[in-house]
Amino acid sequence: QVQLVESGGGLVQAGGSVRLSCAASGRTFTVSAMAWFRQAPGKEREVVAAISWNGGSRYIVDSVKGRSTISRDNAKNTVYLQMNSLKPEDTAVYYCAATSAGWAISGSQYKYWGQGTQVTVSS
Repeated sequence: QVQLVESGGGLVQAGGSVRLSCAASGRTFTVSAMAWFRQAPGKEREVVAAISWNGGSRYIVDSVKGRSTISRDNAKNTVYLQMNSLKPEDTAVYYCAATSAGWAISGSQYKYWGQGTQVTVSS
């Protein structure tokens, strides 16, 4: 089992920045990729960014590309999502997820999920 704990959400003004952290524990040696997903009220969950555990593969969804970065610190078993120039439409609950199934950007391929952290962007 892998446990994930997110932190770093909150209320941010439009144009501001937020850095989300996801600390993994447990059988982290089985993790092949981690990702951030988000779900806004009334909308489907969508992938925001993903990174392979060795850092060789990265994915950023078009809607945040150019203003967001995903990174990881393997020594700390932590993945980060830095989001800049935030927009009201970025408001959502952000979830960290981990998979042992290779490289993936589909939520259905992620087995382990954090509890989520709320990001609210005010206009």
